[in-house]
Amino acid sequence: MSDNGSMQVTLNGLVKHYGGHRVLDGVSLTARAGETLALIGPSGGGKSTLLRCINGLTPFDAGEIRVGAHVLRPGGNGRDQRGEVHELRRLFGMVFQDFQLFPHLTAVQNVMEAPIHVLGLNRTEAREEALALLKRVGLADRAQAYPQQLSGGQKQRVAIARALAMRPRGLLCDEITSALDPELKHEVLAVLEDLKRDGLTLLVVTHEIGFARRAADRVVVLADGKVVEEGPPAQVLDQPQAARTQQFLRQVMQ
Repeated sequence: MSDNGSMQVTLNGLVKHYGGHRVLDGVSLTARAGETLALIGPSGGGKSTLLRCINGLTPFDAGEIRVGAHVLRPGGNGRDQRGEVHELRRLFGMVFQDFQLFPHLTAVQNVMEAPIHVLGLNRTEAREEALALLKRVGLADRAQAYPQQLSGGQKQRVAIARALAMRPRGLLCDEITSALDPELKHEVLAVLEDLKRDGLTLLVVTHEIGFARRAADRVVVLADGKVVEEGPPAQVLDQPQAARTQQFLRQVMQ
């Protein structure tokens, strides 16, 4: 992986409107290189929008996003910043809630596609790397399976392998276990914990409070488009200071 400076992610005063609704209301936060940040909070609080802004999928209205040496400003997915968005997406992969696998491709073919077309790998090299990544996420024996032959947890692990195939410095994970049955969540979260040990920078939107407690370096609570509290997991989850955090945790821990 190329060195593009520190893989720190810094948001300064991020604002995003959808019509008259302010989804992000001046969000400022930093994820240091190699840090795992768990983003928690009530639905509609702006968590998914935040990740989409960082990845250049959603333009924002005010503020600034810095990822390593790259900067996005309002309208950051416009023509003037396409180069920055392209480089940023190579540095930070994104894993979605709904997998977004190609149904007509096998697991190994799904993982191979982007390295061939974006990184310029030949098919032999791309296949070797894809098989190694599938082995890493515990799916070596499912390389030739099509998405419809895989469980939800297996599909999500293929999606993680596909993101890793771009040799990123970090991952943005948007509620990647919320569509899974409870018994399948553990296998996906275990992969993330393994990646954390490898030193990737991880920003994880999650409702899995146990995962946030166990794996995150810091927990950030977003509600009503604002950061209402952040800190080490033990502090935020066991001794929350903000009334909004206390209310949210009471609801999810009932």
